[in-house]
Amino acid sequence: MLKLFRSFNKKDIFFIVIAVILIIVQVWLDLKMPDYMSQITVLVQTEGSKMSDIIINGVYMLLCALGSLVSAIIVGYLAANISASFSMKVRKKLFDKVENLAVNEVKQFSTSSLITRTTNDITQIQMLIAMGLQMLIKAPITAIWAITKILNKSWQWSAITAVAVVILLSVIGMIMIIVIPRFKKVQKLVDRINNVTRENITGIRVVRAFNAEKYQTEKFEEANTGLTKLLLFNQKTFSIMSPVMYLTMYFLTLAIYFVGAYLIKGALMSEKLILFGDMVVFSSYAMQVIMSFLMLAMIFMMVPRAGVSANRINEVLDTKLSIEDGNMDGDKSNKNGTVEFKNVSFKYPDAEEYLLKNITFKANKGETVAIIGSTGSGKTTLINLIPRFYDVTDGEVIVDGVNVKEYKQNILRNKIGYVSQKSIMFDGTVSSNVSYGDNGKKEVTKEKIKKAINVAQATDFVENMENGYDAHIAQGGTNISGGQKQRLSIARAIARDPEIYIFDDSFSALDYKTDSLLRHELKKYTKNATSIIVAQRIGTIMNSDKIIVLEDGKCVGIGKHKDLLDNCEVYKEIALSQLSKEELENA
Repeated sequence: MLKLFRSFNKKDIFFIVIAVILIIVQVWLDLKMPDYMSQITVLVQTEGSKMSDIIINGVYMLLCALGSLVSAIIVGYLAANISASFSMKVRKKLFDKVENLAVNEVKQFSTSSLITRTTNDITQIQMLIAMGLQMLIKAPITAIWAITKILNKSWQWSAITAVAVVILLSVIGMIMIIVIPRFKKVQKLVDRINNVTRENITGIRVVRAFNAEKYQTEKFEEANTGLTKLLLFNQKTFSIMSPVMYLTMYFLTLAIYFVGAYLIKGALMSEKLILFGDMVVFSSYAMQVIMSFLMLAMIFMMVPRAGVSANRINEVLDTKLSIEDGNMDGDKSNKNGTVEFKNVSFKYPDAEEYLLKNITFKANKGETVAIIGSTGSGKTTLINLIPRFYDVTDGEVIVDGVNVKEYKQNILRNKIGYVSQKSIMFDGTVSSNVSYGDNGKKEVTKEKIKKAINVAQATDFVENMENGYDAHIAQGGTNISGGQKQRLSIARAIARDPEIYIFDDSFSALDYKTDSLLRHELKKYTKNATSIIVAQRIGTIMNSDKIIVLEDGKCVGIGKHKDLLDNCEVYKEIALSQLSKEELENA
């Protein structure tokens, strides 16, 4: 947790110092009140005392109470400000870190866990800071200061107070031993709740289509019940603390008065009044000591869970990035639009076997290179190596004559127009989705947006939407069809006007007519750019300049459509499974 506290800036530290000073003032005022109470008690019992002296001491008590209240309000405001500022900075730092994690590192934590860490875990620490600044500082100062004030009053009273403190510490210690190991389980179960909820919401259509509402409800019930039982156990365990605290406090008061009565009874007449005043003061200070431990107990209830949350946040922040920027921050190559794979092999960090094995090919500027193969042959993984979503295990991926590892990632990705296998839409408008992202020095104008949408064969449905190009797109594109999402994703890549286009099975949701029209327009628009297409349809790729055929991660054929029909058995099987011999011969 101390590592996270480095996020405090100079302003936060200044506020903390002010808060500590005000807390010390507040404690001094709180501990001054029993002194005035003692004087009032003595004055009331002493014959010939002036009423004005009693009133003056009473006014001093009221001023102390008012000063303590004002200090507490200011400290509360400062604590809220500091904790909210800390939460904002850590959440931003965590979000920025997640943005830079490689795909396999994100999978290591899971989406639901990262959401919990960014929200619930940071909230736990925020609450600790807000409460801790007030209680964690005030409680020990109050306890120590109060103890120094009562030590010389009576060893009997001091011994009773010490016994009460030992009882409280013992109870707190036992509770911590029982509860702390369960806090990590709590956060993992919160992850599980988020995961099940997210899964249910994103897959709601499938859930309803298969009448799986009962199954999903039971699945959620299982996760929810597990979390509820664990939280109830923790709260029940903590609930022991409050009655023990109050019982100790009340018995301590009774014990002080019982011992005080015994001491007063055996004292000389001249000492009885002094002992009575001391007893009242000691009782007040003893309550301050117990209240201090009560405050500490409340903080101890929060510290273990906040500690677990801090560790979970640090797990993400301390994750070493497997993909780091190179030093090349400009375009120093004259080989624009070329992509070359040299003896590329790849396996996932936690895998034993290679997914891709010794892949070699080159895509020159202006060429259309297609990649085809059976499911699981490594097509998507292969093209994901170009924008460095993963780094190669062996070999080199070269873009514009430079190894991709030498580029700064934003420079490399500004060269690429990427259309993923799953069409992703963001909450916003049609225009904001098409112009999405930072495109370096190239501005995505309204004209470019309209042109990109036209090339992607999306003009008709966009202009028929309410507000046209400013029509609202829901998160995930839930208010448009799969084919419409796919066309807008393609338009997004076109609007960037990149050197290299990557289409990862990006035409699968289109009908054959739209597919044909789109590819025709795309070929004209991207004639000076390199296109790399992953596809399942032979019709989509048969006119490509070069086709790479993958099978079990190996390249089993490279060439044009006609050549591969004669020389590559795998390609021929795929082609014949989709088109007849006559259609292939006439293509």
